[in-house]
Amino acid sequence: MAIERTLCIIKPDAVEKKRSGAILAMLEEAGFTIVACKRMALSRPVAEGFYAVHKARPFFGELVEFMTRSPVFVVVLEREDAVAKYRQVMGATDPAKADAGTIRKAHGGSVGENAVHGSDSLDNAKIEIGYFFAASKVAPVAG
Repeated sequence: MAIERTLCIIKPDAVEKKRSGAILAMLEEAGFTIVACKRMALSRPVAEGFYAVHKARPFFGELVEFMTRSPVFVVVLEREDAVAKYRQVMGATDPAKADAGTIRKAHGGSVGENAVHGSDSLDNAKIEIGYFFAASKVAPVAG
């Protein structure tokens, strides 16, 4: 299996609750390498651009408000089968329905405030990583 990369965003709810370190530790324990990580406050234009695919959906405005209310951590993760493995480690969107041991079960509060974002495909992972990180800011692929 090939080494892949995926994007993780530790959302404002988890950062506000000081869960970022615990989430990063869960990811490393699950075999991910953190190849880039930065704490940042998303501006409205940045959040709107990142979530543009949801612009026509009724929750778009609420999502942008939430993602801009306080800082986030934007993280590039690497491992074999990274996209699928991270989706497993994240857990279901609704923390109440997430499996025990997943990030969202442990740290999410609701469907809207569920601790983390994750890329849903390898193609989207490449786009999302490029949205936040110049290639020169991400460590080379593990050999």
